[in-house]
Amino acid sequence: MKNLKESLKRRFSESNGGNEVRSPLRVLLRKEVAEHIRSWRFIILLTLIVLTFIASMYSSLSNIKSAFVATDNSSTSFFYLKLLTLTDDSIPAFHIFLSFLAPILGISLGFDAVNSENNNGSLIRLMAQPLYRDNLILAKFLAPLLIVAILFFSLTFLIVGYAMCISGIPIEWQEVVRILAFNGMTVLYVGFWLSIAVLLSIRFRQPATSALTAIGIWLFFTVFFQVVINIAIKAFIPDPNYLSADKIAYYNEVILNILRISPSQLYVDASTTLLMPMVRSLGPVSMEQMAGAIPSSISLRNSLMLVWPQLSGLIAFTLLLFAVSYALFMRREIRS
Repeated sequence: MKNLKESLKRRFSESNGGNEVRSPLRVLLRKEVAEHIRSWRFIILLTLIVLTFIASMYSSLSNIKSAFVATDNSSTSFFYLKLLTLTDDSIPAFHIFLSFLAPILGISLGFDAVNSENNNGSLIRLMAQPLYRDNLILAKFLAPLLIVAILFFSLTFLIVGYAMCISGIPIEWQEVVRILAFNGMTVLYVGFWLSIAVLLSIRFRQPATSALTAIGIWLFFTVFFQVVINIAIKAFIPDPNYLSADKIAYYNEVILNILRISPSQLYVDASTTLLMPMVRSLGPVSMEQMAGAIPSSISLRNSLMLVWPQLSGLIAFTLLLFAVSYALFMRREIRS
């Protein structure tokens, strides 16, 4: 806290004009990043990242021959995209791995963002410094997101770079953009769960309560939400044996739209479309729509247009949760 106070004073003395608003945020970002990096929590998360890298590398190396054969038999290669999606069924694919790991990272980095400092008495001392409350809540949200972004981009680049050194196959520009978009989608997915964790850390006083609540929300949307929807659908939808093909397709579309309330479903749809250019639709397709279709990959622009509803949904949910956290923290009374 003493170092933070001296750093803030030095920043204010060196700043002039428009830099005065940005300087406290930069100081708080450095403080939050340093605290995360020096904590045991970061070491555990880094260990998870390394284990994910080893498992994904093992799966990639075991499927590198099949990916090369699939590349030779296709009109467009996308070798490195196949390398990130193919699996030998012993472990999940890389993007499936991240769909389980990303919420854990977001929750673990944000469940005690505010209540831990409030419990140990450092929040009142922090607010006594020359900074605004919005700078503090922004730093609590942006610092973990910055760490997660560096970890995910480093992990993906390590996998692609190692495979490039082994195979010697040059990477295409579409693959680079798709991989970067996939990583950006993953960081946004982590940001959604991070915003939930930060909100719960403001709402509950004990870190254990906020952590258990966040884990409960994650388990509900990941495991139980689909079970509840299937049970409810069976109770209201008629017997499929008495429905026409159009009615069955309509009900399947309704079920899929309801399942997309879950953020995990939005992430899986978006990541699958970005990493698999052969995916043309995320919903049920009739035989009439498939007639005359050429089995080829779609362009990057069409893939981005296809996943835009999922992307905008995650952005909207994340901003909404962060706005609620911002409002609660700005109206909260902080006492010594």
